[in-house]
Amino acid sequence: MGVPVPEFIRELRAQVGHRELWLSGVSVVVLDAGGRVLLTRRVDNGRWAVVSGVLEPGEEPARAAVREVAEETAVTVDIVRLTSVDVTPVITYPNGDRARYLDVCFLAHHVAGDPRAADDENSDVAWFAPDSLPDELTDTSRLRISKALEGGPQAWFRR
Repeated sequence: MGVPVPEFIRELRAQVGHRELWLSGVSVVVLDAGGRVLLTRRVDNGRWAVVSGVLEPGEEPARAAVREVAEETAVTVDIVRLTSVDVTPVITYPNGDRARYLDVCFLAHHVAGDPRAADDENSDVAWFAPDSLPDELTDTSRLRISKALEGGPQAWFRR
């Protein structure tokens, strides 16, 4: 199993091959009523991560965040606020494709649905207390969770 590739990226890859692409993405720190964080275990690297995905051309980031959570976990969320903006290191996928993402991260509250791995991008979905996050958590997710839980009204970004 692999991560599904959006059609617009397949079209780009037909032109650029495995060279590094600069893409826009969203990630979401989802909290339940008890303050637990929703994480997914990714199929491509076996690590836990916050929900994330690629923006479709012209898609609004907050709408993409809601869509990604529903597609990956079968959960409905309400977006609370923007929490951070950062750039990922270069990611090399198992097929050799390389990409770097401008990530826009949101805090969201769980509204409805029992979390489950709802697509083939993830093998598991679970709630974790913020003080009991799994060791296999991606570094980018650890940063995004930290910034989302700080609680300030401003979004974090590197200066």
